Amino acid sequence: MGAPAPHRWILHVDLDQFIAAVEMLRRPELSGRPVVVGGRGDPTERGVVSTASYRAREFGVGSGMPLKVAARKLRDVPGAVFLPVDAEAYTAASDVVMATLRRLGPAGANETTGDVVGASEATRDVLVQVLGWDEAFLQVDTADPESFARGVQAAVLNASELHCSVGIGDNTVRAKIATDFGKPRGTFRLTAANWFEVMGARDTSALWGIGAKTAKKLAALGIHTVEELATTDDAALAAAFGPTTGPWLRRLGLGWGRTEVDPEPYVPRGHGRETTFQQDLTDRADVEAEIRTLAAKVTDDVRAEGRPAVRVTLKVRYAPFDTHTTTRALTEPTFDGAAIADAAAALVERFDHTRAVRLLGVRLDMAAPES
Repeated sequence: MGAPAPHRWILHVDLDQFIAAVEMLRRPELSGRPVVVGGRGDPTERGVVSTASYRAREFGVGSGMPLKVAARKLRDVPGAVFLPVDAEAYTAASDVVMATLRRLGPAGANETTGDVVGASEATRDVLVQVLGWDEAFLQVDTADPESFARGVQAAVLNASELHCSVGIGDNTVRAKIATDFGKPRGTFRLTAANWFEVMGARDTSALWGIGAKTAKKLAALGIHTVEELATTDDAALAAAFGPTTGPWLRRLGLGWGRTEVDPEPYVPRGHGRETTFQQDLTDRADVEAEIRTLAAKVTDDVRAEGRPAVRVTLKVRYAPFDTHTTTRALTEPTFDGAAIADAAAALVERFDHTRAVRLLGVRLDMAAPES
């Protein structure tokens, strides 16, 4: 009998505790300690956790958690450390990893050395779709996806000294979810063959794309598990969530997803800036001044893209944590900082001026690229 024929696989590569791992590479003495990265690194200030090391997660610290809450959870933990966000360092580390993935040959990398090698059993090059700083989808034809995944891990470690986990699937949804079962530093295969065995009894919030609010709404309909969602009638879901979202949720329950990745570089639709104030703003003039400052920074971001702004959105978070947004189209595509700042500041009229402001954000949507 000959060798097994290559089959198309989607792999999800996810760097383990990425931001914390980059910090520990720069400061080896932090290895094994509870490390929390967020804001300006001061847990007495307002801010949220960007990433927590696995050691910190053992004490209940997680991404998106207020820094003050994280500090309380680690109050009696020896060696806990809080660090400020250093976006430039994380971008540089990510660039190394993504360049490594793009250099993978048809058969990936040598498991021992991380060197990129070829092999006759693969029939096409690897396609890479970058999802963010710390994750990407790969598309490859191979007869042995586990060996390929281990080669990917070796190549990434050799190039960056960072560890990653790899989810293996027959589509993007299953590959993405599989990664969590392989963490840390492992691999896991999730396909149509074992989908319900692995996922059927799990809460719907375990699905990629379903958050706590949607899961709660599904639970109110008597839909608690992935299998229950998969077997719910489309019409019932459409009645509760709309004609598009409802059936899409059932497809998530079935584990359906794209079987090809998009290797085209990500083109941003817009740019945004926001800031959390250490002291709430109560004076309207101060609020407008901060909006104009943010608008000027985002305008610079848009100019750097070379695509004019076409829409402005204002985000306001009142104390303690009540968030609202409003948006309007600009009269014409523009790079004019004064016009953009005026439009952003004018949006504050739609909000309650009697409430203290905790956070402000300004976003500009840009004209589509000519291509």
